[in-house]
Amino acid sequence: MKRCTDTELGPAAVIKQTIPELAALLSRHVSGERSFSIDYKHNCFLKDGKPFQYISGSIHYSRIPRYYWRDRLVKMYMTGLNAIQVYVPWNFHEAVQGVHNFTGDRDLEHFLDLANQTGLLVILRPGPYICAEWEMGGLPAWLLQKPNIILRSAVSNWLAVLLPKMKPWLYINGGNIISVQVENEYGSYYACDYNYMRHLRTLFRFFLGEDTVLFTTDGNTDKEMTCGTLEGLYATVDFGTDTNVTEAFSRQRRFEPRGPLVNSEFYTGWLDHWGDQHAVVDAQKVSRVLGEMLTMGANVNMYMFEGGTNFGYWNGADHDTRFRSVVTSYDYDAPLSEAGDPTEKLLAIRDVIKQVQLIELLPAQVVFLVGNVSSLLNTLSPLGPVKSQHPLTFEEMKQYYGYMLYRTTLPRDLSEPTPLISPLNGVHDRAYVSVNGVFRGLLERDTALVMNITGQQGDTVDILVENMGRVNFGSKINDYKGLLSNLILGKDVLTDWKIYPLDIDGAIAARWPHSDSRKYFPTPQKEPLPGPAIYMGTLQPNGLAWDTFLKLYEWTKGQVWINGVNLGRYWPARGPQQTLYIPGPLLSTSLPNNITVLELEGAPAHLRVLFMDRPQLSVPVQ
Repeated sequence: MKRCTDTELGPAAVIKQTIPELAALLSRHVSGERSFSIDYKHNCFLKDGKPFQYISGSIHYSRIPRYYWRDRLVKMYMTGLNAIQVYVPWNFHEAVQGVHNFTGDRDLEHFLDLANQTGLLVILRPGPYICAEWEMGGLPAWLLQKPNIILRSAVSNWLAVLLPKMKPWLYINGGNIISVQVENEYGSYYACDYNYMRHLRTLFRFFLGEDTVLFTTDGNTDKEMTCGTLEGLYATVDFGTDTNVTEAFSRQRRFEPRGPLVNSEFYTGWLDHWGDQHAVVDAQKVSRVLGEMLTMGANVNMYMFEGGTNFGYWNGADHDTRFRSVVTSYDYDAPLSEAGDPTEKLLAIRDVIKQVQLIELLPAQVVFLVGNVSSLLNTLSPLGPVKSQHPLTFEEMKQYYGYMLYRTTLPRDLSEPTPLISPLNGVHDRAYVSVNGVFRGLLERDTALVMNITGQQGDTVDILVENMGRVNFGSKINDYKGLLSNLILGKDVLTDWKIYPLDIDGAIAARWPHSDSRKYFPTPQKEPLPGPAIYMGTLQPNGLAWDTFLKLYEWTKGQVWINGVNLGRYWPARGPQQTLYIPGPLLSTSLPNNITVLELEGAPAHLRVLFMDRPQLSVPVQ
């Protein structure tokens, strides 16, 4: 099998072409005419007269809410795909006979337009039968009202509605549809009716024109290929990871001796029935076989790239030896999960394709120290402290979330380590203790009720208390925060408190500390401090604003803000969560993105944070 490559249309190839062939090729280039065709001589597709190989993924707009269409398409493009494959479920658009719906989640042309904007070509599979584990294979149930109907023959009226809508979207007409499938795996149907296939071919040619590439898809057996193929419709095969690639394409060659190799459904996963084990296909097998096919010049569509969800009543069913209904989820163990999240399988596929990454892994970003919390109280607590003989709770201070700082002084000299005790388990929830600005350790609800400190009489004791979240269920739902009872230092009860409510979110939302960085931090402090401290940095724009994930490798515990938005807590050592999700719209594509970190215990010496293209939610390896 000779592979069609760009070099075959280089200078050496020109010599081999006849004068008419060369004239036609030059004419297309000069006129800028769009074309998509099959080059039987060189066994490949031609796009605008140049050899073309597609790397495609199946996506079903009917299984994905409209508001996520662009998100999924962008992720497919960024994985390295140059095309998508799309089924059109007849019953999704004509649930009631004669009433056609192409609005909202059924707006097929809007979906095609989004794909076009994203840079993705389209392989259209309009059926009329689609299978797809979709209710009745896409055929509308109202067909069953007619006794003894031959289901797959009642199609002309539907195609007369659908195909004219698709014609402007053909690549040759300025759209992005490069090829159109006629029927679907007809060789697997109990009938073997070539007149039916000829009728469909006539309809498709009538509505789409003679220059449109039409094809069939069938399973990798002689029987299926025999009954599913027809002269004038380019025959392709489908198979998964357990098939010998050479043997499968050899079968395609028996039905299509010349032309491109095409696997129209390369199975990245499989469907689930109720009562089954969840089907899983190994990512390494998928990437290995994909690499093998791409290397030999084959055109590959991965089924599915994202499966989506059988919302409502749209799930199908199988009936071989018994009836088996398909589950609601159509996750399919696909490279993009049911919710559109990248998986390890996607990353393996991306590595094989070796094109544009899903979300470019940005270099590690270096942050620098702003100062410890105790030194920043004028900014973080602009209203100043409340004085009280005994500690007040968050609720009493009307500071319901986040952090408060309790300040007092040592009542006497402590030359020997002296226990600081929360005798009534009154620290809700974690307290970070510093003496004269030097971090000494922490107290934690239920687990660490005592620690030792030393110092001189009059030394400042700062206790930063963190609210870790209130109880949401059960008898302890009245969950007060802060220091709920006195702290005892040796034999002394600590009194005379200054209590600072910290409005960290407000300060950062007002662009602090970045707005003051040149004035107050002319020389970045690159050495971390132990204990509660603020760090800042910027992520330079790169023109992209995709969802990403922040990993604070070797940081201990704290809180992160991006462009003033509180992403939440990090605590990698405790786990299992290792990354924080950053929705793409939070990131600017043109201005520096502000990173602010409140580290509570101790930052790493490298002061780096990482931006990743996928979450890491696993328990850390000990």
